Parts: sequence; structure tokens; C-alpha cells
Amino acid sequence: MFYIGLIHKDDSSSYGICFPDFPGCISAGDTFEEVMAMGKEALGFHVEAMKDHGYDIPKPRSLAEIEADKDGFWQEDFQDAQIVRVPLVTNFDPPKRVNISINSSLLTAIDQAAKEQGMTRSAFLASAALQHLG
Repeated sequence: MFYIGLIHKDDSSSYGICFPDFPGCISAGDTFEEVMAMGKEALGFHVEAMKDHGYDIPKPRSLAEIEADKDGFWQEDFQDAQIVRVPLVTNFDPPKRVNISINSSLLTAIDQAAKEQGMTRSAFLASAALQHLG
């Protein structure tokens, strides 16, 4: 699931990100890559806190739906914003066993790299997927 994020950068500031579907969920970073990573983390923590407090999690709105919401407090944030899609990655879902097919030499390389980093195959693949998504 992906949510729309709005990234801003002034000449004298770091990059900032906000989420129209989650008022108050913001983050910042010194580079575009850092603000994307920090935004993904902030979004995940924000949603986890909402779940912990029993709040409903809004379904992601399309860019057109967000732009059409003229009552949104963040409307001025659209000016000069870079619009990005940020994956929702949380820690409240239990791991799920899956069955995949993969080239045997690639699997050997994955296992070797995971071992060198002190990780399991599953942790290595999840880490790689998170890097690719974010």
C-alpha cells in the first residue's frame, strides 16, 4: 500500500515531507534519499500508533482525490512540492511464510551475503525489498 507524500526543499532548509492522508505525520532529511527513508519510517510509526490507540487507518487516496479536497489544511503544501508515493511498512504484522522460485546461483549469492552480514535469508530478502521500495 502506498500513500502520497509531499516533499519540500527551501534553499536554507533540509528536505521535508508531509502526508495529506495523515495530518501531523511529517519528517525531514538532508538529502532526497534520506527524506524518503525518514518519511517511510515516520509513516510506519504513525500508523502503528494509530492502530495502538484504536483509530481507523485511512485508505490511500489518489492524487486526484487529494487535489480535489479543497478543505484540506495542506492544500498550500502542493505549491512547489515534489509528489511521491511512499510505501506503508509497519512492524505490527506477523511474518508470513511464502514460497518463491529463484535462480540457484542467485540463491547461493543471497545466502553468502546474508551470512556475511549475520542475517538470515529471510531478513536479507526483506531488507533488500525495503531498500528497493523506499
